[in-house]
Amino acid sequence: MNPLPNEWAIKHRADSCAVTRRPFVPGEYFYTLLYHSADGYRREDLSEEAWQNRNENIRPFSFWKSRYESLPPKPAEPVPKENAEQLFHRLMASQSPTANACYVLAAMLERKRVLKQVKMECRSDGRRVLIYEPGSTGDGFIVPDPQVRLDELESVQNEVAELLRGAAENG
Repeated sequence: MNPLPNEWAIKHRADSCAVTRRPFVPGEYFYTLLYHSADGYRREDLSEEAWQNRNENIRPFSFWKSRYESLPPKPAEPVPKENAEQLFHRLMASQSPTANACYVLAAMLERKRVLKQVKMECRSDGRRVLIYEPGSTGDGFIVPDPQVRLDELESVQNEVAELLRGAAENG
């Protein structure tokens, strides 16, 4: 019988001993024990002391010794979603929105699942426009594709970065 994919899911390494509850310190050795049951795999991380004092009659499916290292803190999002979204709304509402910035911000917000591209149309002049809807409202945005050439990419990135910096400072 093959295990189900979620049966193979093993929880992340603990930051403290499962028995003593004492936090591990960087560089300390600890033991990981895996137990298999009908519900899947259960993980326990034990300090050296807890490992020495464990009940050896209860055998894990597998175990190993590791050196504890703290995980680096999660990096802050370079631009909070709200700032990019607010900037996009502000640019789209302005009299002369910057096509490059609107296009890049729309793509960024689409990846973050804030906007959803619902359609792509070609105007009579042959230029593409992308139609986006935010998931939270019934609004619609028409974003022209500026057809940025590869040699223009760096200046477009700088333009958007400058707008985002300004939004972060003012937001």
